[in-house]
Amino acid sequence: MEFLDFSELAAVGKLQHYAQSPCDLTEPALLSSHRFAKYHLSSCGFDLLYACQRLDDAVLTALQELADEAELVEKFLAMKQGAVLNRIEGFPSENRQVLHTSSRDVFRDSPDHPPSVQQAKKQLARLRAFLKDLESSRIVNQAGEPFTTMVQVGIGGSDLGPRALCLALAAWGRPNHRVDFISNVDPDDAARVLAGVDLSRTLVNVVSKSGTTLETVTNERLVRETFVRAGLDPTRHLVAVTGKSSPMDDSTRYLATFHMYDYIGGRYSATSMVGMVTLGFLLGYDRALEVLAGAHAMDRAAEEKNIRQNIPLLMAMIGIWNHNFLGFPTHAVLPYSQALVRFPAHLQQCDMESNGKSVTRLGGPVRWQTGPVVWGEPGTNGQHAFYQLLHQGTEIVPVEFIGFRHSQYGQDFRVQGTTSQQKLVANMLAQSLALARGRDHDNPNKYFPGNRPSLVLLADRLTPSTMGALLALYEHRIVFQGFCWNINSFDQEGVQLGKALANRFLAELSAGDDHRQEFAGDSPEKFLLGLVNSSKSG
Repeated sequence: MEFLDFSELAAVGKLQHYAQSPCDLTEPALLSSHRFAKYHLSSCGFDLLYACQRLDDAVLTALQELADEAELVEKFLAMKQGAVLNRIEGFPSENRQVLHTSSRDVFRDSPDHPPSVQQAKKQLARLRAFLKDLESSRIVNQAGEPFTTMVQVGIGGSDLGPRALCLALAAWGRPNHRVDFISNVDPDDAARVLAGVDLSRTLVNVVSKSGTTLETVTNERLVRETFVRAGLDPTRHLVAVTGKSSPMDDSTRYLATFHMYDYIGGRYSATSMVGMVTLGFLLGYDRALEVLAGAHAMDRAAEEKNIRQNIPLLMAMIGIWNHNFLGFPTHAVLPYSQALVRFPAHLQQCDMESNGKSVTRLGGPVRWQTGPVVWGEPGTNGQHAFYQLLHQGTEIVPVEFIGFRHSQYGQDFRVQGTTSQQKLVANMLAQSLALARGRDHDNPNKYFPGNRPSLVLLADRLTPSTMGALLALYEHRIVFQGFCWNINSFDQEGVQLGKALANRFLAELSAGDDHRQEFAGDSPEKFLLGLVNSSKSG
């Protein structure tokens, strides 16, 4: 397996040539039914419609050559089979395997990496037994009542993915089971959540791989003290998901403990115990397992080398075309589903923490653009907010629309001849076409330039299975792009410097007057610390 710099790949020159005169989506009759039928791919319950991208057959052929030359599928398969890919050649690094797919490769007799899959099965069995004890009232609160709420305490990958999944699948939740999340170290976040639950019937799931994450440890302490003040024993209410032998791996302090492993990065951990404990509480074990099944189906589909038959690989290559060759610095993920309200936030972390890198796998500086800025909000709300910029602004933003033919709850009725779900989907499809076609007008204020690329992901309904597939689709799209750019998508050194400086501030704030060591001279740290220590009213 050879890792080549992006600039050394022969297909890059071809794509640079094509980018000098890319497909013009406003060309008369270009957006025909024939083009839509041709640029359409179905897999794992999703239809990908990419006719509104600024590409043609020649570009697609060159993108295929780029994927083949960079050996993207071969590297993906090596990742699934346990290759040590979380590393930088010649420099100290985490030096780990990347095996988030193992958490859902539990349905086959011959999985890709048997040791990690065996660990995943062991944790799933532990979860199943725990949920069964809750359902059969073998585990109850101090008054003998069942638990009705679970609050997950975690941050980053221990919050964003699990929160996105739980919000997306709330419609499938069991009666009298609700979940909430505390992530921010801001005490108002925890106070708001805890004030809205019946503490006596609440479980708190504390998630931290190291067991030492500052925000999570702080929030756990706050939660424990809240239970004590309410006259409740925290050890009968707190559950832990952590690394084996971490400070949190302590059965005397928690009602139950589950393990997470170094070979699964936080932003890729939603289908491990990091997400499955709270998701299992909300949905029940069997329905939570459907999320894993949907993700596993996409894991298998992503092994296809033909980009026209592999949704995550094709989306990765289209993203590279837009970012590296057409020069668009951002892309928006716009789900036309309120249930996916936090999915773009999860993708922000997964994509930008993975591919926001400027160093190659060989430790040298990159000479090309890597990860784009990712953002998004649900439609149709966004249409009344930032779509003005999408249609008529000076910044061109490629858009990925996500929609569903049917609603989750089925509680809909006709107004003016159509249902609300039909209105939702119609708006999504219209926005994609409007961005591409634009509109001529004598009044320049009403002129739409068009030629703005988008694609549409469409499925029947947002179910546990389709949610799992959607999650895995974006995970793989991100990984494929990182492989193509020859960067390590699996570490996150960029979050460390600010943490280190924050710890210096905290050490100064916590020291007594006799032991305080002020920041030197006229440093900005000294000035800023003075502002923190000052108190103003009014």
